[in-house]
Amino acid sequence: MTLHREGLEIGPFDLFGLTINPTLHFYGLIIVVGILTAAGLAAWMARRDKKDPDHVWNGIIWVVILGVIVARLWHVLFPSVSSVEAGRDAAWYLSHPFDLHDGPLIIWSGGLSIFGAVIGGMLGVFLYARKNRLDLMAWMDIGVVVLPLGQAIGRWANYINQELYGKPTDLPWGMRIDNPPIEYIEHTHFHPLFLYESLWNLAVAGALLYLWLNYRDRTKRGSLLLLYLIAYPIARFFLEYLRIEVTMANGVNVSQAFSAAVALIAAGVLLYTYRDSLRSRRHTSTSEAHDPPA
Repeated sequence: MTLHREGLEIGPFDLFGLTINPTLHFYGLIIVVGILTAAGLAAWMARRDKKDPDHVWNGIIWVVILGVIVARLWHVLFPSVSSVEAGRDAAWYLSHPFDLHDGPLIIWSGGLSIFGAVIGGMLGVFLYARKNRLDLMAWMDIGVVVLPLGQAIGRWANYINQELYGKPTDLPWGMRIDNPPIEYIEHTHFHPLFLYESLWNLAVAGALLYLWLNYRDRTKRGSLLLLYLIAYPIARFFLEYLRIEVTMANGVNVSQAFSAAVALIAAGVLLYTYRDSLRSRRHTSTSEAHDPPA
């Protein structure tokens, strides 16, 4: 048994004349911890809202499977600059589907896009809710409360793989990178973007949970979903300015452009959803301003 940064190597074992060395990868273990923690909170929220928590544990299978598939598909279709420079662009991934060293099936070495994971996970919630005739928006609002909590935990998997880091920094919390890109070879410490995202997601989860606990009966269903779709993309948009491992397509930062589009659309939908309330409040304020003093 050997412990190293990437995981715990168990063995070697002899099996039918073959020597095998199975490894428990910390990357996958951290992601599993994030998923189970988020699911546990979702089940607690479901019980508090008089919903069947078994739907959480049954539905998590749909969410995880579709989340992983779409997360990897996003990376395959929009690989990072380092992958492209290493010769693994989208065309390479699609033409090497069964390459067991760097191919699209090798997910434990990284390459899971959070955008794809969120899209796939939401698709899983949609399909499960439709199949079981559940209130989709009510469950989506629970889902987006626990989602950033899972993200906050899962981002530490990036630390294990020394990925999701930014430009060089002399700040005391700089992240040490053993093999930085060649243009930064003289540097050893970089902005820990994984940490920035983790802390931001934790704050978002706390804020959304507070709103759900105290105001869910006074807000329209789907409001928390829209708030999440504003909060996370805004942070990701600005963090992209610090990031080295970016995803480019035709000279455009895909993650930054996608974040901006999602945040703007969600903000527009949120304002449209509450247009009547905003109009009524504005009308009340105007009337009060014109009323003569008693």
